[in-house]
Amino acid sequence: MPASPAPASSTWAPLRRHVFRALWFAQLGSNVGSWMQSVGAQWTVVHQPDAATLTSIVQAASLIPVLFVSLPAGVLADVLDRRRIIAVLTAVMVVITGTLAVLSGRDLVTPATLITITLLLGVCQALMSPAWQAIQPELVPRDELPAAAALGSLNVNIARAIGPALAGFVLALTGPAVVFAINAGSDLLILAAILTWRRTATESAGPAEPLLPALRAGIRYVRYAPGVRRILVRALVFVLPASALWGLLPVVAAARLGLGSGGYGVLLGALGVGAVGGAVLMRPMRARLGRNPLLGAATVAYAVGVFSAALLPSVVAVALLLVLGGAGWLAGLSTLNTTLQLALPSWVRARALAVYLMIFLGGQGVGALLWGLVAAAAGATTTLAISGVLLLLGAASLLVLPIHARTGELDRTIVTPWPEPEIAVLPGEDTPDPASGPVLVEVAYHVPAERSAEFLAVLARVGVSRQRTGARRWTAYRDVAVPDRYVEVFEVATWAEHLRQHHERITGEDAGLYRAALEFSVEPPENRHFLAAHPDHPH
Repeated sequence: MPASPAPASSTWAPLRRHVFRALWFAQLGSNVGSWMQSVGAQWTVVHQPDAATLTSIVQAASLIPVLFVSLPAGVLADVLDRRRIIAVLTAVMVVITGTLAVLSGRDLVTPATLITITLLLGVCQALMSPAWQAIQPELVPRDELPAAAALGSLNVNIARAIGPALAGFVLALTGPAVVFAINAGSDLLILAAILTWRRTATESAGPAEPLLPALRAGIRYVRYAPGVRRILVRALVFVLPASALWGLLPVVAAARLGLGSGGYGVLLGALGVGAVGGAVLMRPMRARLGRNPLLGAATVAYAVGVFSAALLPSVVAVALLLVLGGAGWLAGLSTLNTTLQLALPSWVRARALAVYLMIFLGGQGVGALLWGLVAAAAGATTTLAISGVLLLLGAASLLVLPIHARTGELDRTIVTPWPEPEIAVLPGEDTPDPASGPVLVEVAYHVPAERSAEFLAVLARVGVSRQRTGARRWTAYRDVAVPDRYVEVFEVATWAEHLRQHHERITGEDAGLYRAALEFSVEPPENRHFLAAHPDHPH
């Protein structure tokens, strides 16, 4: 059964919680520094030959690493201490950014150097992002998660409103070295806040999950979670065309509108101001429109901002419509992120969020690179116009590929509805070795013929749940000798993996599916477990 909808909490409710508030303000300072860094880096190469390509490469270098390290980072964040991961990686980023500031102060930064250092920072950010996303449900209760996600997006966009303008001012007065030094100092705020948080250790029924099986479990979960997969599709459809504006805006500012670094900062600030307004309006818009109409409206609003940057000659008009585009960006990002946070159980949250980040941030990086190459051949105006058309087509595709209605409303509380496996141990033997396997599980039901079709439909959903929580194979059979007897058979890689199914991975929604299947059986189901009999282990 679906969980009862939680009452909508105030947009600002999470800020009443001390740890969330401390981390939120520290992240705000760090995000301001990051946006200053982005402007400083792009402006360093905007007057170089092939500026459109170079600025896109600089942006792509900060985002593309997520494609390669995000999923392993999600595994680490589910298995290791997320607080420690964030602290260590933040410290490394302080060192890298400080090095860039020193090199820039001595005029030793070439485009290749800048791209390399930006790539290293992108790797660190990609490693840290799943852990950062996954700690949010530890900081606020479930009913405040939408507000926390909106505040997280608001944080980024307040920084987007302040950081670029501040960077333009600092660049005009001093130079990139000071901008890079400010970013290094801003990361120290995150380090101080995370070190003062005393994270409550989560209890597990067994030892930490090995990294490779944990990686496979995360991929398997996403594969067999239809609601999660649809969010990933929507994220990709949105971000690929949307990335063109972020990659080409500095070229539009410098080449088409004739602006300096301060003017570019103002245009980025307009996007940020719009995003701040969008965050304030998110709650009433979500209540009035619902997820899919809101995502469609957000995509259209962002497309309007893209068309303005491509076609309008007036700086004031472009800036005003970029405010609308910023609101659309915030609404789209917040809708996707909030829905996914609510859809995920705790045991796999960081891994699934890592896949989302891989799609969203990686798509933004790849998109920026591709749009830069298109702009080098066709010009920034034509390229942005193409991306705007694709955004409108993406909004229209919600009619056939919407976010599933119940996504984010299912009961993801971890429960233990299964009976413990019956184990008969012969004299001189121990209980099954956790690493032994594979494990074969049979569950037999006796279902009257007139209810078989309905039962099989429910059992198919049970099979998806079995695979989502650990089964690598699942099949349903009918006994030809006893026509009312049905057997589901599934295989799990190891005994330890199956015990995790029992104790750590079953949600309230999964348990509801199992109960629905059991209601069709005229007698209690028969459960049997089989462990592979290897020659050196004949039992």
